[in-house]
Amino acid sequence: MTNPRLCRTFQTAPAGVPRDDSAKYLRSGLTAEGWQAPDWLVPDLEDGTAPDQKEEALQNVRDLLPEYAPEFAGEIWPRVEWAYDDEATRERGRDQIATLAESVGEHLDGVVVPKVGRREDVENAEAAVEAACREAGHEIELAVIVETARARSDLKEIARFGGESRLAALVFGPVDYAAELGARDVGGSPNWPGLYEAMSNEASANGLLSIGGPFDKLFKERAGVTFYNGDEYAEYAEREARVGLDGSWALHPNQTEQANRIHLPSEEELREAVRKIEAFTEAKDEGTGAVSIDGQMVDEATFKNFENTVETVRAVHDARETQTREFYDDDLLERALAAE
Repeated sequence: MTNPRLCRTFQTAPAGVPRDDSAKYLRSGLTAEGWQAPDWLVPDLEDGTAPDQKEEALQNVRDLLPEYAPEFAGEIWPRVEWAYDDEATRERGRDQIATLAESVGEHLDGVVVPKVGRREDVENAEAAVEAACREAGHEIELAVIVETARARSDLKEIARFGGESRLAALVFGPVDYAAELGARDVGGSPNWPGLYEAMSNEASANGLLSIGGPFDKLFKERAGVTFYNGDEYAEYAEREARVGLDGSWALHPNQTEQANRIHLPSEEELREAVRKIEAFTEAKDEGTGAVSIDGQMVDEATFKNFENTVETVRAVHDARETQTREFYDDDLLERALAAE
């Protein structure tokens, strides 16, 4: 089964920017509608916010969430400061977690902790969340960004920790990871197939979500015209979907709109899954353990693949019914919702 929890889109929004309205992007994310509304909105207190605006950014989160969070249909996961190799940064992260839990904890689903190291460091981050929850009286989960060599080396152990803690998701951070490996910018970006497969596998084995890394080539220029780089982002997100990641990182509302659609089964895919589920269910009712459908032998193992497709659609329908109503034929959607 796929994880029924939705995170097709993990959209970071700087919580403080050097403008007259420093909360502009945070407010935009909280009020986004339709396909541009992310499943997870991540108010960014880390790299997306300048060092001299951290306090203002934190205050923006505290000010805006009580007003906008009740109407926000997705989940809210602020990214705090953290670094496995710097105690001062970790202490700032602990303070941010405690402040958020105390002031707006009822509006949070979790916090995102970047630059974690080995499993012990993830345990320390989880302890900070646990302490904040105990003090504030709110239940908040944890997501960590895998963007260091140490976290990659301990990926299996970190994921296993998720089965016994507040850890709910693994997120990939390719830029910091490449830098820590000593990679050079010689044109193009690595695809990281081995890491993506490992992250998808370990997350699936331990009931966690797995989320791809950001694609920062937002715009392209050709013949003097600058335009949104939608084709390359779509290919990037489709590659993540093919390896089984639950969602993609978005840096822009256009990316959110694309990822929301890419991580939703196509109408053709859903129609095929529903048809084969119906045929297999009918065969089972007649006492048959396997059945040939269009030349494909469908048994219990194959059935689970089709079931994953339907479960994904059901999860989106529960959270964003307007999207599934728009995306699918009415009859097909009703058959998917009724499929057993």
